[in-house]
Amino acid sequence: MKERSYNPDVLNCIANLSNDEVFTPPELANKVLDLLPQELFTNPNTTFLDPFTKSGVFLREIVKRLDRGLEKQIPDRLERIDHILHKQVFGIAITELTSLLARRSVYCSKHANSKYSISKFDTESGNILYKNIQHTWVNGKCKYCGASQSVYDRGSEAEQYAYMFIHTNKPNIFFPNMKFDVIVGNPPYQMSDGGNAASAIPLYHLFVEQAKKLNPNYLCIIIPARWYTGGRGLDDFRATMLSDSHISHIVDYADSSECFPGVNIAGGICYLLWEKEYSGQCDICNISRGERITMTRSLAEFSVFVRSNLAINIIRKIRLKDNISLSDKVYPSNPFGFRTYEKGEKKPFYGSVKLITSDGVGYVERASIGKSVDAIDTYNVILTRAMSGGNKPGSDGMYQVVPSTIRVMNPNEICAETYICIGHYDLIEQAQNLMSYITTRFARFLMLQAMSSIMINKDAFQFVPIQDFSHPWTDEMLYKKYGLTPEEIAFIESMIRPME
Repeated sequence: MKERSYNPDVLNCIANLSNDEVFTPPELANKVLDLLPQELFTNPNTTFLDPFTKSGVFLREIVKRLDRGLEKQIPDRLERIDHILHKQVFGIAITELTSLLARRSVYCSKHANSKYSISKFDTESGNILYKNIQHTWVNGKCKYCGASQSVYDRGSEAEQYAYMFIHTNKPNIFFPNMKFDVIVGNPPYQMSDGGNAASAIPLYHLFVEQAKKLNPNYLCIIIPARWYTGGRGLDDFRATMLSDSHISHIVDYADSSECFPGVNIAGGICYLLWEKEYSGQCDICNISRGERITMTRSLAEFSVFVRSNLAINIIRKIRLKDNISLSDKVYPSNPFGFRTYEKGEKKPFYGSVKLITSDGVGYVERASIGKSVDAIDTYNVILTRAMSGGNKPGSDGMYQVVPSTIRVMNPNEICAETYICIGHYDLIEQAQNLMSYITTRFARFLMLQAMSSIMINKDAFQFVPIQDFSHPWTDEMLYKKYGLTPEEIAFIESMIRPME
């Protein structure tokens, strides 16, 4: 009996460089390309650009589609491939390594002018460019991408991660006189900013903004979903995206491992289609555990983008009854003016106020408190900014949405910026009832809809309605108050684990 041999696609077998630069599996690349009007692949004049190519998978799959789509118009296959590679398919690599890999994927040779290339070019690059450029430092930061000079100014012999496409004010300089119909790809997501190990600045929005400057007819791109709620460097980008009526489709994965196996990206991943000639509502497709739920709706309904189509109806129902948000009771970031590294004195002294920090407690002078002075003598609830368990569903598909610490803070106590502070109540019972409310599945489900990372902030409470805290609240009481259906209750409880 003849044995079957396994011949995998080599681009499925490449290890990712990091969670910042994720290679796109061929299957996912094709799903992204499926969003485009397929007649584009039957037009010998359609031009495609991947300005952040890594493995070359998008360009390779585009070539395959054009090869099939132009078969009748250009019957000779060698002539057809020459036409596609010289006139229709273009790329800009993010590093020297990926430039070689992309050319190998598209031209079957790392050098486009070698004897092994399936289409001969006059240069080694062909139509897949790469140049090792330098950052432009201004006051310790790159003026184009915000990279830290202390981290990335390391000589020409090392990779600079100064990505060509976003290190210019004129992105049309790479292919002068070219008009691209389609820009497609999966850009780098972020880069270290020189802070602690987890500290990084987002980059992907810069690639989106730069791509739009080229005025394509279609932009089809994979990016992290963190832009839904904004955050560091993303608030203006979020506002622009939510008001952009040219976005016709968003495919959303709350769990990044469903589209990038083995890759955990906090907040999940999405890919979207932007169309120059389209203006209207957006088709939102949620994919979770293989199931798809699609709804057509406005991106601008709320100040953040609520990713879940099922959650939208619950939020709308709650807002019809209560439109005052618990976020109104949340103090601003760093509520009392003490940074995380400030610990206070080890022992109490006359007139001191207790300072709650991540390392325990210290003591500070009341006169040194520069913010929220009126809250010092009230009861408040504090919870850690970082969410325990991350913003990613577990193997059962459920989220924790649990702060690692939540407690009532008594009068004459304040907290460092490690904590979110909510309340300003005169009675301890009110603060205790608020704390129990925050631990309900109902409240934590609504928090999840405004979060796209592990960090909890004031905006995370914008969909959580404020309650009368003269008495405690349970999930059952809240479900009844807002008239949630058995299906809506089941959805909430399938998403959120109960707190211990």
